[in-house]
Amino acid sequence: MNGQSIVAEKTNRGHYFEDFAPGMTLRHAIPRTLGEGENALYIGLTGDRTPLHCDAVFARRLGFERETINDLLVFHTVFGKSVPDVSLNAIANLGYADVRFLAPVYPGDTLRAESEVLGVRETSAGNAGVVWVQTRGVNQRDEPVLRFIRWVMVNKRDPETPTGAKDAPLTPDLVPPTELDSFVPDLSRFDESATGGRFWFDDYQPGERIHHADGMTLNDSDHAIATRLYQNTARLHFDAHLMSKDARFGKRLLYGGHIISVARALSFNGLENAVGMLAWNGGAHANPCFAGDTIYAWSDVLETAPLSERLGALRLRLVAVKNLNPMDDEIPLRLRDERSGRESYHGSVVLDLDYWLAMPRR
Repeated sequence: MNGQSIVAEKTNRGHYFEDFAPGMTLRHAIPRTLGEGENALYIGLTGDRTPLHCDAVFARRLGFERETINDLLVFHTVFGKSVPDVSLNAIANLGYADVRFLAPVYPGDTLRAESEVLGVRETSAGNAGVVWVQTRGVNQRDEPVLRFIRWVMVNKRDPETPTGAKDAPLTPDLVPPTELDSFVPDLSRFDESATGGRFWFDDYQPGERIHHADGMTLNDSDHAIATRLYQNTARLHFDAHLMSKDARFGKRLLYGGHIISVARALSFNGLENAVGMLAWNGGAHANPCFAGDTIYAWSDVLETAPLSERLGALRLRLVAVKNLNPMDDEIPLRLRDERSGRESYHGSVVLDLDYWLAMPRR
């Protein structure tokens, strides 16, 4: 056996669609300790301004131990753990459901993750399949901090041989407000001068649209450093040589999670007093993003739910678009094809995220 074949046997090539089966458990390697440096770098990459994640005094006044790791940095870290086992050979990450942020994560906490395969379905073209997994993240005390369902399109090892797989699972459409579990802060000491916010839970009404005004142009360096920070090894984000030869778009894609982070950071303008994500009901990466694209965002208020005397939950639809400013141009979320009658996302829409956000009451 020559040296080249020995290296190939020892190298992780990732799972292909045929390797997944419902009920399979995948225990992901490389636990990750998150520190102050990761939090600061995340701010540098996304422009996040949430005081809870950068102001220890503000966080302690609310009853937290100190400033917390950004909700989305927690998400991306746990997501990144799953990539070598779930989506190393992905074509695209398609969507999310039943995402729960279960406990605060502090600098110094160590996260690890595992996933269970919920279902698999071969695509009609037969060259790939969709895999559904539920991923769970825990800290060093085995306390759950995050869980989510996602589905991803994965290449087949043998595109010419049908598998007949059609075990698509049902996923929940909504996390009910009664199931929104989170650390309840001491809002009696909330300092709005730290956030600059003027609006509270009762100021937001269903049907309201909040244009977040600012835009952010993304560079290759932004998403590449972010994806390395999360230890996300998906080839479609890193390997420009491979993507130029074998990919539909001829270039590498920006990690969709980075679009979520940028859109959420942009949404600070108009939602300044928020104290954290509680859950995602569902989400879709509607269209791909590439280096040079400029991201804008708006939020539609879908529902409001009082949780306590001092805290409420806003159900928001966060929409991110590229290269069109929704304050200047009217952008429909979806368009109907006159020939087929089918609806699809407008070509500029890159993110459609339905989520619950914790907002203090006045």
